[in-house]
Amino acid sequence: MPILETRKVSWSDEAQCALSAKALATRPGVRGACIELHGNLGAGKTTFARHLLGALGVVGRVKSPTYAIMEPYALEGFDAWHFDFYRFNDPQEFEDAGFRDVFASPGLKLVEWPDKAAGLLPEADLIVSIAFDANDHREVSFAAQSPVGLSLLP
Repeated sequence: MPILETRKVSWSDEAQCALSAKALATRPGVRGACIELHGNLGAGKTTFARHLLGALGVVGRVKSPTYAIMEPYALEGFDAWHFDFYRFNDPQEFEDAGFRDVFASPGLKLVEWPDKAAGLLPEADLIVSIAFDANDHREVSFAAQSPVGLSLLP
């Protein structure tokens, strides 16, 4: 899918990451979006997902789905799922786990390491790419790939 529009921001600390997540949480389209989170290990993908899910109403600890692969959340008026495909070795694992049904259902899908399930995921509405800069800040790109994605841009 082509990129419709891209916006870039810089996070000098976790508080700025949290502010970006809280701003995204205020947009109605987020409740049904598929959002891919890209970046190296330690870039802040899970931290951003935790802040976003917290801003959307998750109470208590937001666990990393690194070992469980998926963490589901029942929120007021919608469901959300946080995926981490880092440990996938074979795309067949996606099919075996029944994730196709989850992605076909309404609700928010946050996907870390989507490249490990390449060709099996629906097109993302928004791609969030997080990279370190020379000062150890995060350079973040938000790329919209759909009208929903456009509505989510900062």
